[in-house]
Amino acid sequence: MEQRITLITLGVADLARSKAFYEALGWQGQEVEETVFFQAGGLGLVLWGRDKLAADCGLEPGKAGGFGGIVLAHNVRSDAEVDALLAAVERAGGTVTKPAAVNAIGFYSSAFTDPDGHAWEAAHNPGFPLAEDGTVTLPDFG
Repeated sequence: MEQRITLITLGVADLARSKAFYEALGWQGQEVEETVFFQAGGLGLVLWGRDKLAADCGLEPGKAGGFGGIVLAHNVRSDAEVDALLAAVERAGGTVTKPAAVNAIGFYSSAFTDPDGHAWEAAHNPGFPLAEDGTVTLPDFG
């Protein structure tokens, strides 16, 4: 298996509400057959009905809104961009779950959830610089 992620699909309770949330953050998506697709750098973020997604994976839908063991991250270029993102999240109907502050590792970060409880980190980590196109290349930790 090649080391690559191409799509991340979030199971949502209300497709229209979730689409509106991400669009309020400035994302532009396309809705096709009750599924919304957003181009997010080199990968796609997909919104699909939670029950349909679970069935497609051969799983029972779990409780919505609880921590699912996954956090998506959105790194930005400055502390001010973290603060601006959190303000936009709240205006769009998301919930800031951890206010922005310098964390134990030494960079500025925060956390929020979308209307379905999907967790996101918003961070400015100078150790993970962003390219002009917004992509990140992990440093050599050795």
